[in-house]
Parts: sequence; structure tokens; C-alpha cells
Amino acid sequence: MEAKVYTEMCELFTEYLTERKLRKTEERYTIFKEICDFPGHFDVSALSEKLERNNFHVSKATLYNTLDVLVDAGLVVRHQWNAQPVQYELRIYAETHAHLICRKCGMIRELRNGAFTASARGMKISRFTPEYYCLYIYGICSKCRFKERES
Repeated sequence: MEAKVYTEMCELFTEYLTERKLRKTEERYTIFKEICDFPGHFDVSALSEKLERNNFHVSKATLYNTLDVLVDAGLVVRHQWNAQPVQYELRIYAETHAHLICRKCGMIRELRNGAFTASARGMKISRFTPEYYCLYIYGICSKCRFKERES
């Protein structure tokens, strides 16, 4: 992630914490920095392992609480697909692609399609101001479709 983008996101995080009168702790900022280093989706286990590898020890409760704050601040998006663990993603990354989700096997693939993102950004909705979006497209992947045809 570009240093400028990271700095801007940190400023938004600080503004959010200030407005809500929440503490600006080293743990929150370190967790946020590690999240910004993920190239895409991650779960709490992956985040915890990454922090441990960097010799930064925090409880799972601190991770979950910080993630809740970041989701509420609009900096991180929470995804829940089928029976898989909750996945998180930086909002700026979530807006660049759609998620293709197989109803049979649960496979998730990202689709980077400029037409989808341009359409979503340009939507005008009566009595509603969109802030950001995530697009999920459910269907059946080619492997599962092939298995269906075989049986």
C-alpha cells in the first residue's frame, strides 16, 4: 500500500476514534497497520499469526474489538460466505472487485471488472447516499458444474 494512502487512512481512523471518544492505543494502530499490509482477504487467525510473527502479542478479544471498530469506521469490510470463517478486507480493496461464490463447494474468486465498479460508483438511489459497496455473485463454479454433468 502506498505510504500516502496509509497515512490518509490512519488520519481517518484517528478522526473516528476522536469523534467517538475511543482510546488511541498502540494495539489498535499496530493491528490496523498489519491489516493494511494484507493484499486481500484475511481472517482473525491469519491476522493473529501475522502479529505473533512480528512479536506483537494481543488477545483475540482485542483483535475482534479492533476489527469491530474498524468495520464501524468504514475502513474494513466484513464478509461472511457460507459456513466459512468470517473474512475481512480493507474497504479500498473491496470496492475494486466482485466476489464470485460457488453455492456447491464454497469456492470464492475475485472478478475484477471495470463495468461492475463503474456502475456501482455511478448509481443514484432515491433517498439514500451510498458510501461504499461490495458485490457478491452466487452461482456454480466450473468444477462443480462438470461434476454435475458427470453424475
